[in-house]
Amino acid sequence: MPSFDVVSEADMIEVRNAVDQANKEISTRFDFKGSDARIEQKELELTIYADDDFKVNQVKDVLINKLAKRNVDLRFLEYGKQEKISGDKLKQYATIKKGVTGDLAKRIVKQIKDSKLKVQASIQGDTVRVSGAKRDTLQEVIALLKKEVSDAPLSFNNFRD
Repeated sequence: MPSFDVVSEADMIEVRNAVDQANKEISTRFDFKGSDARIEQKELELTIYADDDFKVNQVKDVLINKLAKRNVDLRFLEYGKQEKISGDKLKQYATIKKGVTGDLAKRIVKQIKDSKLKVQASIQGDTVRVSGAKRDTLQEVIALLKKEVSDAPLSFNNFRD
């Protein structure tokens, strides 16, 4: 029986490359000369360091540009509050969301059931597995989800025939 998985996860290799490129640009830009502006990555957490609020926003802009050029959806990032560290330096955390949350998974299953397409949708951990008898019906479900769910970055993988 044909099936596919609905997932929500960023390409971590592209995220790492975007962070590296952003750090390289920050180190060469004139407006960051002599400042301690940088981005550090630990698994699914990015930490932005800068001297003041304006520079934190500048570093975020550089990061956003690099992520966009590498086709990483910006909806994966969730920013925390800015924290003061030694002196007047600031840091801000940004977490990379991974997986389909419970509420979103329930909403996806409900939308699939409301569409009256002949498929079954089940929540399996942080993915939603959709299976059906016909491949064309599964492609209709993918088109429906791309159109209806705009607040979360969804991708579709493990398409099996």
